[in-house]
Amino acid sequence: MPGPPAGYAAPVAAREYDVLRLVAAGYTNPEIGDELNLSVNTVKSYLREMMHKIAARNRAQLIANARTHGLL
Repeated sequence: MPGPPAGYAAPVAAREYDVLRLVAAGYTNPEIGDELNLSVNTVKSYLREMMHKIAARNRAQLIANARTHGLL
């Protein structure tokens, strides 16, 4: 499984990238938590961080911006 691209302006942690991939696949927060063995609050925290790094206000914009930046 590929990791986040090297040299991305805002460093993306491997776990954030894992969460991002599952969001893009349509998983809900509880499903992501189950898949990655994380609490729902931890999933939300990773999503907030990613939204901040990629300047997104919601999940749809997060996915679109991640694609624009070559993360997906």
